[in-house]
Amino acid sequence: MKILISDSAYADFESIIEYYAEKDAPHIGGQFVVSIIEHIETIPANPDIGRKVPEFNTDKIRELIHGPFRVVYLREEKLIHVVRVWRSERLLKLEDTPEDTPEERKIKLIQRDFQT
Repeated sequence: MKILISDSAYADFESIIEYYAEKDAPHIGGQFVVSIIEHIETIPANPDIGRKVPEFNTDKIRELIHGPFRVVYLREEKLIHVVRVWRSERLLKLEDTPEDTPEERKIKLIQRDFQT
């Protein structure tokens, strides 16, 4: 199973590094990113290891908790798409319209935050 990391997830890694650099602890940011990537590398052996993302409640959109971060990924048959790496307390928000169905909201999340 192949792992793909979206542009938005790469940007999240950069933000983690920048945040800790601003706090005069650049080594902490680097350590977090390395340990998160190592955790992501365990997904192919057990793609359902992460829980369903509560905001979506679908088997395909899952998350690993790597305190204090959530690693949100899309599980497909032969691919794992890492979509975002956010602070655990942060909720996923979508820009949608009232007419959007739950499935359309999921598609918007993937289209907006996942670039491969």
